Amino acid sequence: MAKGKKKRLKATGIPKPTFFPGQPGPKRRKLSQKDYERELFPLKVELVKLQYWVKHKGLKVVIIFEGRDAAGKGGMITTLTQPLNPRGCRVVALGVPSDREQTQWYFQRYVAHLPAAGEIVIFDRSWYNRAGVEKVMGFCTEEEYQEFMRSCPEFERMLVRSDIILLKYWFSVSDDEQERRFQKRVNDPLKRWKLSPMDIESRNRWVEYSQAKDTMLAHTNIPEAPWFTVEADDKRRARLNCIHHILSKIPYEDLIPEAVELPPRKEGGHYQRPPRNEQFYVPQVY
Repeated sequence: MAKGKKKRLKATGIPKPTFFPGQPGPKRRKLSQKDYERELFPLKVELVKLQYWVKHKGLKVVIIFEGRDAAGKGGMITTLTQPLNPRGCRVVALGVPSDREQTQWYFQRYVAHLPAAGEIVIFDRSWYNRAGVEKVMGFCTEEEYQEFMRSCPEFERMLVRSDIILLKYWFSVSDDEQERRFQKRVNDPLKRWKLSPMDIESRNRWVEYSQAKDTMLAHTNIPEAPWFTVEADDKRRARLNCIHHILSKIPYEDLIPEAVELPPRKEGGHYQRPPRNEQFYVPQVY
């Protein structure tokens, strides 16, 4: 950028779909990889613009992804974070609480991961474990569950009052599609790690999880932090729709730096590289 010139802030418009084949509604055919990538690229550019804006304005953003096993949360998070600077975007995926954490205030271990100014934090599952897997699998008492349902809305209202932008997404997948994805994981050695004994057990408790989800949404779908459901039987459309929605919920402007003009490289002078036989190299097998 030329010296003395200020970059003019440009309001950003979210890209409109350019090619969505098939009839409207859930029956339309899935996007091809080519069409998917064509739609995804401009959305990635907008995500980069959004991150620059979040850092510039010192915003604090929390995005929660919840849903059934194999609903596509992991793929969504990978797609969302791929173009972003990891210094300003973190993914939080907490495991089973330790013995010490089990004695703490329930939300305490999640609070430690909330964003500072200029950060985006993505929760791959969140404090809503208590309303889902813990409730269905009996990992918490009825009293603990009821207390969560009472306190969760107040907790989230506190976050919003503290200027945290809180977005909550539920990835909805049909039982037939979940079963197809489970079978794919069984047959694919690269995806088998995704299928845990807990997933197998949850497969047998479809109705219980459905009831727990319905109750959770009824209690925690508050105006300050509503739930947004993502139809996820088609993974590619789900990712595009969710990214588009995230961009629509946080107003931002284009602060991407202008391209710099690289000066010619300086000459190396009298520097000479050491002999190759003095270093170890990875064999060129391919």
